[in-house]
Amino acid sequence: MSDAWLKRWDNRYKSHEFAYGIEPNEYFKEQVQKLNLGTILLGAEGEGRNAVYAAKLGWSTSAFDISIEGKNKALKLADENSLVIDYQIGQLPDLNFQDEYFDAIALIYAHFPPSIRLVYHKLLCKKLKKGGTVILEAFSKNHIAYKNRNPAVGGPSDIDFLFSMNNVRADFSGFEILELVEKEVELREGQFHNGTGSVIRFVGKK
Repeated sequence: MSDAWLKRWDNRYKSHEFAYGIEPNEYFKEQVQKLNLGTILLGAEGEGRNAVYAAKLGWSTSAFDISIEGKNKALKLADENSLVIDYQIGQLPDLNFQDEYFDAIALIYAHFPPSIRLVYHKLLCKKLKKGGTVILEAFSKNHIAYKNRNPAVGGPSDIDFLFSMNNVRADFSGFEILELVEKEVELREGQFHNGTGSVIRFVGKK
């Protein structure tokens, strides 16, 4: 992962305002409430809005990202809510999350570079207990047209960073698919997700 990629996210997260707000993503909120409490890992978690929400519900919450600026804001948000989250910084292969430890993994707009996406997804599958759940929401490959019409909706401009349902089926092969849809949604998430977009939503059971 390049220094430019890291700098991009540090720059986005170092302002006082929360780039994507402090409220949880609606799909994550809806799906995590359906699960029994346990251990959860959130990938590319940025400023912590979803991790803090999970901790509020009573989950034992872990998260990771490459941005120290994101982690600092996430821990501040957790502290303001009298919560504790385990937040690690670095590349996933170098982090010390245990295999078959988590009851749930959430990937909310976790658009990993295409060169590492499959590796990361397979590593995350190893961290999940048998019977555990993955919750994913990410921009679809069709989102490019939405972003061209309204740049404020955000998301990657490079189609290789975006998702198709076939990508998800391949990356999480062997999972029981509880939901897999491509859907048009209205986003109101902080400064960088505003407007109509196209997303992939996935819930799978290991």
